[in-house]
Amino acid sequence: MTRNTTSNPQGSPLLLKLLVFSMFAMFAMTTDSVGTVIPEVIREFELGLTAGGSFQYATMSGIAISAIGLGFLADRVGRKRTILLGLMMFGLGSALFAAGHDFLFFTTLLFISGLGIGIFKAGALALIGDLSKSTTDHARTMNLIEGFFGVGAIVGPAIVAYLLQVGASWKWVYLVAAIMCGMLILGTAFARFPQPIRTNEEPTRATDAIRLAGDPAAIFFSLALMAYVAAEAAIYVWVPTYLADYEGSWLALAGYSVSIFFVLRAAGRFLGVWLLGRFSWPMVLLTCSGAMTLLFWIAVSGGMDAAVFALPATGLFMSVLYPTINSTGISCFDKGHHGSIAGLLLFFTCLSAVFAPMAMGALGDVMGDSRYAIVLGAIFSTLLVALCLWNAMRQPFRERLEARNSADYRDADIRSAEAEVTLP
Repeated sequence: MTRNTTSNPQGSPLLLKLLVFSMFAMFAMTTDSVGTVIPEVIREFELGLTAGGSFQYATMSGIAISAIGLGFLADRVGRKRTILLGLMMFGLGSALFAAGHDFLFFTTLLFISGLGIGIFKAGALALIGDLSKSTTDHARTMNLIEGFFGVGAIVGPAIVAYLLQVGASWKWVYLVAAIMCGMLILGTAFARFPQPIRTNEEPTRATDAIRLAGDPAAIFFSLALMAYVAAEAAIYVWVPTYLADYEGSWLALAGYSVSIFFVLRAAGRFLGVWLLGRFSWPMVLLTCSGAMTLLFWIAVSGGMDAAVFALPATGLFMSVLYPTINSTGISCFDKGHHGSIAGLLLFFTCLSAVFAPMAMGALGDVMGDSRYAIVLGAIFSTLLVALCLWNAMRQPFRERLEARNSADYRDADIRSAEAEVTLP
């Protein structure tokens, strides 16, 4: 038996969006500063590239596990409770960095923080679906969110660089994130959330995300996200290590390569809002992925002198890819399953974020040259272009998105008039 309800209009959409923007900026401070932290961890604990990359693997493993196993909570117990649970876990994991100085201890804390990120991110992404007015509006809002994520990705490495410059510990970046997380917990606790749309009376289960994995849309968008994240990880995880031995004419530029990448990625995501308002999302994905791939191969073939310019420049074209792929994938499903599909896509995203950098580090160890991490990144980027080209030519999800746009957004007023909404 099915019944339709609509999102309750209570609460301020602007306030809720600002909370989500802040959440993404906060956790980006830690996840995207890992490339700056890893060289220090390798030096302090005398590790190889593969072991040093555990700071990346631990966080992303935690996110992946919670996303696939607990993403359904956003649909089952509500967006607010899910977000609060995730924020508390992230805050605890970050704050405890002050309690010790051991490599295994740190990786355990990062795993706990990752679990928290996976939970509150699934809840936040489902909330954005509740607040959006159309599938196109959803994609634009996701680009704004990832723009704020980009801001956090700039601030985090900058904090680490400043800490190292003044002789302080890199651990402070996690303590700053913990303080921000505490403020977000308070803001979320007192905010009023809309009630999400539900399309049936059956309770959402943990197995829903796994069941959705067989859907053609879920398969395509998962593969696209995995290819993108693998290419991106080559930049923010391994470029600092690759360019650490650079002694050419652009030494100062090489030192800020990842920071420039993050600045361009953040700026490009705000630009993505404009692009998606004027061009179709398939063509935007194809154009940007093609430009990114071209820059990767220029960096590979031109050596470090070319890489100093080409690799940071990929950030401008990478910017629009992740939020557009992710939001469009979520929009292919009804709002009652946005938590589950967001968790599923996040699982595959993190799966790539774990194994791609690991493969890059292992290949670098075997070959004795971190340049091969960039080569592998270029290969993954090329795979993404192939997927985007197929999507642009076939447009297999156009009718599905139009149907969801009608069912989830255009008929909202009709559903609202017919349904009784129970306040949480």
